[in-house]
Amino acid sequence: MGPAPGATKTTKTTKPAKTTKPAPTKTGKPGSGGGGSSATAEAQLKKLTVAKPGPMKGYSREKFPHWRSTGGNCDVRDSVLKRDGSKVKLSGCNVVAGTWKSVYDGKTLSSPTLADIDHLVPLANAWRSGASAWTTAKRGDFANDLDDPQLVTVSASSNRSKGDQDPSTWKPTDTSTWCGYAEDWIAVKTHWKLTVTTAEKTALDDMLRKC
Repeated sequence: MGPAPGATKTTKTTKPAKTTKPAPTKTGKPGSGGGGSSATAEAQLKKLTVAKPGPMKGYSREKFPHWRSTGGNCDVRDSVLKRDGSKVKLSGCNVVAGTWKSVYDGKTLSSPTLADIDHLVPLANAWRSGASAWTTAKRGDFANDLDDPQLVTVSASSNRSKGDQDPSTWKPTDTSTWCGYAEDWIAVKTHWKLTVTTAEKTALDDMLRKC
């Protein structure tokens, strides 16, 4: 028997099913702290092995092969520019236009030709802190690491200023980035099981206080 004339038909409503929020995933984007937090970084820093830097004997950038092809005439450098840029334009797979903010000094870069892709933990620093014992293939994995925050888009001038220095002797001029820089540095060294010097560890601890 249906509802009486003029009555409003009611329907039974059910509560929406609960959804489970996905866990954070590791990202290679700079400033991400490797997908962690300052607390995570502090815990990781305590576990890093402290050691004197190894010798530079035998080092060359050629022992860290980069940039790897990512298919379709693209390489890892293109991938980083696409990831970090705004209003990026492509020609095929190559990045030909866009704007980028240099994470070291805050400068706006109006062309991909003005952007450098820097290894956050420099290749020479990695060599001195454990990578000298790696195979060339593993060093290539490190030099092309898109999973960790190891590859960053920066201005050429800041990249030249940094060179192969660690945070005990060089820090970004944009102090607002110090927290993320330290978190990312620690995340990379933790993932690749690289050592730190005493001065480097102290500097990283100081930078985490900016968080």
